[in-house]
Amino acid sequence: MHDIRRRQALVWSASLLAPTMTLMTHNLLAATPAAPAELRSTLPSARLIGSGVLRFFGLRVYEARLWAQADFEPADYARQPFALELVYDRKLEGEAIAERSVAEMRRVGSFSEAQARQWLMMMKKAFPDVAAQDRLLGVTDGAGDVSFFHNGRETARLQDAEYARLFFGIWLSDQTSAPGLRAALLGKR
Repeated sequence: MHDIRRRQALVWSASLLAPTMTLMTHNLLAATPAAPAELRSTLPSARLIGSGVLRFFGLRVYEARLWAQADFEPADYARQPFALELVYDRKLEGEAIAERSVAEMRRVGSFSEAQARQWLMMMKKAFPDVAAQDRLLGVTDGAGDVSFFHNGRETARLQDAEYARLFFGIWLSDQTSAPGLRAALLGKR
């Protein structure tokens, strides 16, 4: 009789636990974002390397995600294919994003004023105004080909290895202004 009650108690406990475990599993799966559709043709074997949040005065600006091959080598980021996805938490003007990008690129390396003007003009086209939950995605082939997407629509494309190194270096170089975010993108946090 005691064994029957014990088995009934176990079955009853398991029946209460099953929905909780299902919910926990669902939440874990939901927490890992799917690769952006734009990567299916350009980087089909890309996986999420890491993600992190950029904050400004404590306010969330965006969540950044690094998509690359499993053997991605951070020290040689400029010569490898990968994608950087930014999911914005607030409204920002595209022109301000472009101007800030040029300023951050200067932390990574030097370039001429002519290059700065050329790149700024291109980025003003590539980066439209964004609202909360908008996505900007930059994809590089590791040889200088860069494509930008806004919510899945291509906005710009260029072939410039130096631009690719400096632009993606905003997040991935040792000279980044956000070392904590860099560590999170590289899966080190």
